[in-house]
Amino acid sequence: MSPSRMMEFLVRLILVVMTAAGAAASVASEPAYPSKPIRMLVGFSPGGATDVMARIIGKKLSEAWSQQIVIDNRAGAGGLVAFEMTAKANPDGYTLLATSPSFAIQPSIAAKLPFDPIRDFAPITQASSAPYLLVLHPGVEARSVKELINLAKVNPGQLNYASGGIGSAQHLTAELFRLMAGINIVHVPYKGAVSIPDVIAGRIQMLFSGVPQALPHVQAGRLRAVAVTTPARSPAVPEVPTVAEAGVPGFDVTVWYGILATGRTPKPIVDKLNREIVKALQSADVRQQLMSLGLEPVGSTPGQFGATIHAEMAQWAQVVKRAGIKVE
Repeated sequence: MSPSRMMEFLVRLILVVMTAAGAAASVASEPAYPSKPIRMLVGFSPGGATDVMARIIGKKLSEAWSQQIVIDNRAGAGGLVAFEMTAKANPDGYTLLATSPSFAIQPSIAAKLPFDPIRDFAPITQASSAPYLLVLHPGVEARSVKELINLAKVNPGQLNYASGGIGSAQHLTAELFRLMAGINIVHVPYKGAVSIPDVIAGRIQMLFSGVPQALPHVQAGRLRAVAVTTPARSPAVPEVPTVAEAGVPGFDVTVWYGILATGRTPKPIVDKLNREIVKALQSADVRQQLMSLGLEPVGSTPGQFGATIHAEMAQWAQVVKRAGIKVE
């Protein structure tokens, strides 16, 4: 090698070493994650399943990392307020989002989203899953899904159902049931939480409800449970058949709850969050707390959770189109 080439090689080698050393020093100077409190946004009011799940997981993360996990409820517009705040946050792992199927539904409902639901979010893990419980007022002359369908066909437009609002997961679940059963039932949208007392009072005849909210009333005889929406029966109500086995083959609505971060959050942080949350979901106390609420712990990889969200977006887009749902 000529002297000039040798000199050129040495200069390049020195530059490479200096660059690597600088990068290492930069990494070493950064504090380990997490070094400050983490905010976990919830797009719904306190007390709902998403909120409770977030608080259970947040408490466990706080214990593991000795950092406070602040649950920040930003209810409004079907979760859109919290979704937008997460999408526009600094992608450093200090803003997380606890969410549910509403996240996969909004792209088909909203006229225009202020964010990209794929690019602007980083899936962490699906934390849990649960069915909806199809409950009736005890005065409804039906004790099964088949009897309910027959009653609706004999009396088209006479049965009504409640939901948490137009475009909510409960609304779309009922619309999917209506389409697959071939019946005419009337939607009564509420703003936010569904008023179970109105079903108990008989002003509403039927409702797809979260298991924790409806089960105490079912056990007390104030509501009649006729089916769960998942493909398999729920451990929380093993005596209640699925909608599919009770009269509507192929019906499947699994309500999921999960954690996302802002898009472009560094992979090491995403992986660390995933490991710690999955570890929490595998602990006996967290499993017991979730299962007592009718929620089954999951703990998926980021990739698996991302695939679930994509599949849900496609499913609900079809339901919205077929049902002609529009947000007024």
